[in-house]
Amino acid sequence: MKVILVNGSPNKAGCTYTALTEIEKVLVEEGIETEIFHIGTEPLAGCIGCGVCRENKRCFRNDSVNKFVEKAESADGFIFGSPVHYASASGAIISFMDRAFYGKKDIFKNKPAAAVVSLRRGGATASMDQLNKYFSISCMPIVSSQYWNMVHGNKPEEVLQDLEGLQTMRTLGRNMAWLLKSIECGKKAGLGLPVQETPVANNFIR
Repeated sequence: MKVILVNGSPNKAGCTYTALTEIEKVLVEEGIETEIFHIGTEPLAGCIGCGVCRENKRCFRNDSVNKFVEKAESADGFIFGSPVHYASASGAIISFMDRAFYGKKDIFKNKPAAAVVSLRRGGATASMDQLNKYFSISCMPIVSSQYWNMVHGNKPEEVLQDLEGLQTMRTLGRNMAWLLKSIECGKKAGLGLPVQETPVANNFIR
């Protein structure tokens, strides 16, 4: 079993990374393989809805999104981390997730996921809600913790002082490991994944 932890901050080793590494420690202790994937610092264009990825599961823009999608196919769970910018998730992680998820539901379907945010003060739950919407439209179980998945601090050393935040990250890691192992036990016992009806798409224009 493998979990990919996505660092959606331009800072490769900053506050978001610090939160993700706290989760990673627990996952490794639980015997789960991990990889922290940094989305990078190069500009990430948003999705233009061209539909190319519906055919080949890859975006026509060959950047970190495609590298992630290749890894995502064989992953069992995901943690997406973002700093809070102006009371919302970073623009880079939103562009990244728009393109990573669009037209590729089969890659993510039934795989557990969680959102983690780092911030100085305000905007945490709004940012988490923003990220969770990608999971809830993709048939992905959302992993929770003992508190909302956030850490506070302007610098990594300040995040390390947020004892409740760090504990929340560790609890999240244990819950993710438990859910992955439960799913694996279910498969071994012959319990199949949910059968989805053929999607029906409505609009409201008469």
